[in-house]
Amino acid sequence: MILTKVQKWMKYGKEWMESFANKPYAFQALFIISFIEASFFPLPPDILLLAIAISAPEQGFRAAFWCTIGSVIGGIGGYYIGWGLMEIVGNRIIDFYHAQDAWLRIVEAYNSEVGIWFLALASFTPIPYKVATIAAGAVNMEFFSFVGVSLIGRAARFTLVGGLIYFLGPKIKYFIDKYFDKLSIAFAILLIGGFVAIKYIF
Repeated sequence: MILTKVQKWMKYGKEWMESFANKPYAFQALFIISFIEASFFPLPPDILLLAIAISAPEQGFRAAFWCTIGSVIGGIGGYYIGWGLMEIVGNRIIDFYHAQDAWLRIVEAYNSEVGIWFLALASFTPIPYKVATIAAGAVNMEFFSFVGVSLIGRAARFTLVGGLIYFLGPKIKYFIDKYFDKLSIAFAILLIGGFVAIKYIF
C-alpha cells in the first residue's frame, strides 16, 4: 500500500518535472529545482536533468552544469538554515522527513574526523544532501570547505548523469519509461537506505 502510494507520487512528480524539459525556460526550471532540492524539496533534480539531456543529448553537459550550480547554491542556503534558522526552519525540515535519528548521526559525523568525507559522500550518493547541508551549518563547518566539497561531489554526480545520456542517448529513456515502477520503488528504498546507512555507518 505504502509502495503503491510512493509509485503514484513519484510518477506524478516525474511527469511534472519532465514537463519543463522542452520549454524555453527548461534550464531555469532545472536551476530552481536543483536549488530547492538541496534544502527541502524531496525529488532529485536528476529527473529533469535526464529529460532535458534525452530531448537534446548535446545539451547534457550544459544541463549538468546548471544542475550543479543550482544545487550548490541551494546547499549554501541549507547551510545558512542550519547556521542561523535552525529553530525556525531547520527543525521543521528534519521533522518533515522524520530524520531525527539521521540528523543526530550526521552531526556526530561532522564533529568527528570523517566530517568532510561524509559531506563528500552525501554530495554524490542517495544519502540526503539536504539534511547534510543543514547539519553543516548547524555545526559551523568551515564554509569554503563546505562549498568546495559540495561543488566537487555535485558536479561529479550530475556530470555522470549528463555523460550517460550523451553517450547512450534514447536507450536510457526507454529503460526508465519501461521500468519506471520498479525504479520508483528502488529510489524510495535508496532514499530510506540513505537514512539507515547513516545510522549504521556513523
